[in-house]
Amino acid sequence: AVPPPHPQPFPLQGKGASEVRRLKSMGFSDARLAQLTGTTEREVRKLRRALNVRPVFKRIDTCAAEFASATAYMYSTYETGALGQVPVCESQPTDRKKAIILGGGPNRIGQGIEFDYCCCHAAFAFADIGVESIMVNCNPETVSTDYDTSDRLYFEPLTAEDVLELIAVEQSKGELIGCVVQFGGQTPLKLAHALHEDGVPILGTSLDSIDLAEDRERFQVMLNDIGLLQPPNGLARSPEEAAREADRVGYPVVLRPSYVLGGRGMMIVHDREQLDRYVHEAMRVSGEDPVLIDHYLNRATEVDVDALCDDDTVFVAGVLEHIEEAGVHSGDSACSMPPWSLSDATVAELKRQTEAMARALKVRGLMNVQFAIEEPHSANPRIFVLEVNPRASRTAPFVAKTIGVPVASIAAKVMAGVPLSSFGLTDAPYDHIAVKEAVFPFARFAGVDTVLGPEMRSTGEVMGLDFKRPGEADMAPAFARAFAKSQIGGGTRLPTGGCAFISVKDDDKPFAVEVAALLLKQGFEVIATGGTHAHLTAQGLPVGFVKKVLEGRPNIVDAMKNGDVQLVINTTEGKQSLQDSFSLRRTALMQKIPYYTTIAGALAAAQGIGAIQADTLEVRPIQAYA
Repeated sequence: AVPPPHPQPFPLQGKGASEVRRLKSMGFSDARLAQLTGTTEREVRKLRRALNVRPVFKRIDTCAAEFASATAYMYSTYETGALGQVPVCESQPTDRKKAIILGGGPNRIGQGIEFDYCCCHAAFAFADIGVESIMVNCNPETVSTDYDTSDRLYFEPLTAEDVLELIAVEQSKGELIGCVVQFGGQTPLKLAHALHEDGVPILGTSLDSIDLAEDRERFQVMLNDIGLLQPPNGLARSPEEAAREADRVGYPVVLRPSYVLGGRGMMIVHDREQLDRYVHEAMRVSGEDPVLIDHYLNRATEVDVDALCDDDTVFVAGVLEHIEEAGVHSGDSACSMPPWSLSDATVAELKRQTEAMARALKVRGLMNVQFAIEEPHSANPRIFVLEVNPRASRTAPFVAKTIGVPVASIAAKVMAGVPLSSFGLTDAPYDHIAVKEAVFPFARFAGVDTVLGPEMRSTGEVMGLDFKRPGEADMAPAFARAFAKSQIGGGTRLPTGGCAFISVKDDDKPFAVEVAALLLKQGFEVIATGGTHAHLTAQGLPVGFVKKVLEGRPNIVDAMKNGDVQLVINTTEGKQSLQDSFSLRRTALMQKIPYYTTIAGALAAAQGIGAIQADTLEVRPIQAYA
């Protein structure tokens, strides 16, 4: 948290170099000094540089000083010696052609290993083309900070002040071809403005294109120009404006703070009462930027598309269909590649729209697009653009492994000037399907609810792969097998028999019929609470009844604790309903009973159970997927 401003700003102008250096050596950042002095960070930086108050860089020897190390890494300091002398800078920049890669900083939900993977591949790619790679990151638990990943490593925070100072040192010798902000997630992307203002070249997509994708109003104009659709949306900078915009776009709406990772502060609200409850938190997270208000597309299918682009060529590397419906954060949703249920015509249209946006944005490198498809299986599905990120996404490693193409490495070379067309990439169909499943830390935290929503909560992911076999008409059996493998990889043991419990919200009841019928066909006993039981039995399904927790005993939680339930399917919405069913989901978690909180996930699980019952799961050496 940023400390509160000093009650009486003190002037920085007129202070000498020794006084400013003393403040810096005490740990005051430029940003904090700007707060204390009532100025801006840029003004503080300008004054500090005019006084020649600059950090020096010291080396950490990775060989324990036993012999000269070629793999040392650097950190900055403003400390002075005993006599006030500035220590000697030990950075020792080379005279080579070089590129700086900005990492993702500390791993946290929404920004972690996937971006570190991309940064590492960028370093390896630069080595291939004879460019010195300089990594900037401050997390010791990542591969990008290993001493043998990049040519040089600065162990520094990802802030404008720290990054600009080390860039100045590197520019003092050799040729800096540019700085990579695309591969570390949102954190380095937010530094693009400061880099541009300081005259630092940015490799790949230009600052104007980054702004065009991030600025909701400019982006909307661009989409209108190329004939693409967005859900009705608006911007709000106050609770009153949020209420007006929500009324205009129509409930339910998604509150989305600007420039956040992992959907932090995002919420689906269904009425004015919920809006008033959550809008203040969204605005606190958003800071000085407006809160985005989007109409929520109910029961839409969400799709991620990753693409490689340069001035002449666009290659769609992957189209990933989310298994959970829109409204669940993309990092938490299981997804399949290629899409498991979309038509070829819909996939072709998604690729066309992706290419149109890549060219309009003039993307150079990686780009990720998130779509929502309304009525995806109808004759005329409506495709809406949710957002575009002109950077690497968390799906990049999954896509690369699925198609056997190092997309991050190719993107880095493209950003450095190698033509995309020179890699010979083709959009050839492949005979396998991959399913990504998220892994959650719920069991490690007491009192945490397991319901999925727009704010990301997963801390890892696994991948299940399977092939279309001779005699199979389509990829449906391969999808079921791949989904089952993804569940096993994520630590979920799908049952092959026993009792399945189903309790779903009203909107999901018609879709629960297919799930219940499939489970009954597979030999499961199915039980349900009141409303779900009434709907399923009305469809002629032999479903048993069980009480909710608040309806007395014995109830569903008692049955789960007694070992009488092997599978839980529970979807819910609304504050009271979530509270009432919390003990059910928590019991499933603690009893290690597989549970699904979306109807789409439940259907995929039922299909996966069929694949396990048929004893058709196989493994192959990893070389078989290359």
